[in-house]
Amino acid sequence: MSHLIAPSVLSADFTRLGEDIEMINQSEADWFHIDVMDGVFVPNISFGMPVLKAIKSMSKKPLDVHLMIVQPDRYIQDFKDNGADILTVHYEACTHLHRTLQAIRQAGMKAGVSLNPHTPVDVLIDVLDEIDLVLIMSVNPGFGGQKFISRTFDKIRRISQLRDEYDKSFQIEVDGGVNEGNVKSLIDCGADVLVAGNAVFGASNPSNMISKLKNIK
Repeated sequence: MSHLIAPSVLSADFTRLGEDIEMINQSEADWFHIDVMDGVFVPNISFGMPVLKAIKSMSKKPLDVHLMIVQPDRYIQDFKDNGADILTVHYEACTHLHRTLQAIRQAGMKAGVSLNPHTPVDVLIDVLDEIDLVLIMSVNPGFGGQKFISRTFDKIRRISQLRDEYDKSFQIEVDGGVNEGNVKSLIDCGADVLVAGNAVFGASNPSNMISKLKNIK
């Protein structure tokens, strides 16, 4: 299966958010990637429920919601009610990860787990049965435009190895510093879903850039 492209709405122009959402709708993108930050787990604040609900009302593609917040269990149903199709929580923010993942699935969403750059992928071995997606952060979470951390390639290879070893089918997603120069290498390591923020919205023609990223083999 061809890799998926999920433009990060955090990098969009908020003065013309509706136009950027429609651009993604009409493009070759597969998902909307939406970063939710609380100013506690990461040193930044982003979207709340009203913005998520507004994006859902306009979107024609799944909403891939990445929670960079503490106590995500408190809001699982709220994110479902406001349009999330995939809900990803951070391993580092969940005291009872197994229970959190089960709750996400029970609410009717796909369940994802994200790992910060310093967290080894082997910590997920005991919850692989509950995971639909593993999101490997290739920058430190909280801000766009950071430099890609090269150690990410090894982490993708390792989680891909675990997927094969345990005969699982979860998707591997990469977020941070994704661009034309590293897409092929990421795919070759085993990545299935690529989040692109500045690479898309910093381009002179974002729709064309999505097409380029989508069609790199």
